Amino acid sequence: MNINLKTEKVIKEWTDYNGHLNVAFYVHIFDIAADVMLDGFNMGGISAKKNKKTTFVAEMHTIYNQEVRLDEEVETQVTYIDHDKKRIHYRLSMFHKTKKYLAATNEVLSLYVDLNTRKVTEFDPDRLVLMDDFIKKYSSKFNSEKLFFLNKLKKV
Repeated sequence: MNINLKTEKVIKEWTDYNGHLNVAFYVHIFDIAADVMLDGFNMGGISAKKNKKTTFVAEMHTIYNQEVRLDEEVETQVTYIDHDKKRIHYRLSMFHKTKKYLAATNEVLSLYVDLNTRKVTEFDPDRLVLMDDFIKKYSSKFNSEKLFFLNKLKKV
């Protein structure tokens, strides 16, 4: 997994009467990019089906910087990630693919959940290793400025 998660082309069904990407579909694009990241940490859709463990979004903060229009492509990247024993905190940033401007950011605080009990649980050791390895590899590229949920993790 690398820091660039997913590229999407804005389709007509995702645009609104203003002729640009509708707010709901910014979140949709962020969500499918987050699934790529979470699958890389073995806690996405595959884990939900196989291991009955996944994440539930608890809080989200989205900032819309500049519009994206029909047929334009965007790249979604991880620009920050951290975690504690039960929560993962990350920010994804959406960039216009050709013009390279920041279109939007999506900061998320998610809980790790055991689907058998539907309760929050601690991350399994193998998932912690995957997240920590990713953080170690890319932390020099992270930007922690203006994070809304920065103090929400319970670090020991």
